[in-house]
Order: sequence, then structure tokens, then C-alpha cells
Amino acid sequence: MATWTEFAEEAPQIAAVFIRRHRAAGKLCMLATLRSDGFPRISPMEPRIFEGVLWISGMPDTTKYRDLQRDPRLCLHTATVDTQVKDGDAKLFGRAYLVPYGDRHQRFADALFDDIGLDLRGQQFDLIGVDITGASSVIVVDDHLDITIWKPGQAERVVRKH
Repeated sequence: MATWTEFAEEAPQIAAVFIRRHRAAGKLCMLATLRSDGFPRISPMEPRIFEGVLWISGMPDTTKYRDLQRDPRLCLHTATVDTQVKDGDAKLFGRAYLVPYGDRHQRFADALFDDIGLDLRGQQFDLIGVDITGASSVIVVDDHLDITIWKPGQAERVVRKH
């Protein structure tokens, strides 16, 4: 498992695609969790990178958070609207963990307010970190796809599909 910083150092190509697509989609990603019946759930999510960690935050006691409390495995997929995937595409796999309320929440709230004007300052809220367990990206190159794959402790590897 890796923090965002560790992931970005070990998998710079995938991290760059994720950041580019995340920004292009208005910071929107699709979060995949597992429902109590074992079927997948897809939810829109605006993950944030803060203090070297990938964070998921939002309204408490939602179904997606109950999913993560029951089974912390997740996938974040950059929101893709271009069927030609000209700007690439990225997926991050990981495990969620809840951070006990404390000073980090207030620093996060300050940064969130400065960035988008959402004011959580002085409020208690759930802050869920993600340990990244794997990632992949797809880039269209001329007449083929380059699929870059990463697992913690390994170098990125590229699979070319024609």
C-alpha cells in the first residue's frame, strides 16, 4: 500500500494521467465500492490530494461510506466522457481508512475553503484516506493503446495493445 506521494514517485506516468483527467473533469471521479450484497456500487466523488495523501470526504452516513466501513476496498476511475480516450484514462485501486477527528480535519477544511469555498471549518466531518494498492492508465498513441500498470514496490510497466 502507498500514500499518494509514494504512488506518484513510483508511478509518475499514471499519476500524471490521473491528475490531468481529474482536473479536466472538474475534479470528478467515479468511486466503486462493494454493496452489502456483494454487487458493485458506483458513486460520483471529488477526491482530493492533501498533505501527500489521497482523500475521500463527503456527507457522513451515506451508502458509499457504509460500504467502505464494511469493506474498505475501492476503485477510483477518472470521469471519461470521450469515447476516443484522447486525454487518457486512469484507475486507482486502494483501501479506505477513517481518520479520527483532529487537527488534520481543520487543515483540510481550511484548504477546501481556500480552494472551492466550501466551508467545513469548525465542523466535525468524516475524512477518509486511501492507501493505494494498484493503478493503471490508458493512453492512445497513434494506432495503439499504451496501458500502464503499477503495483506498490514495482516499476510501472506498459502493455501495448494494437
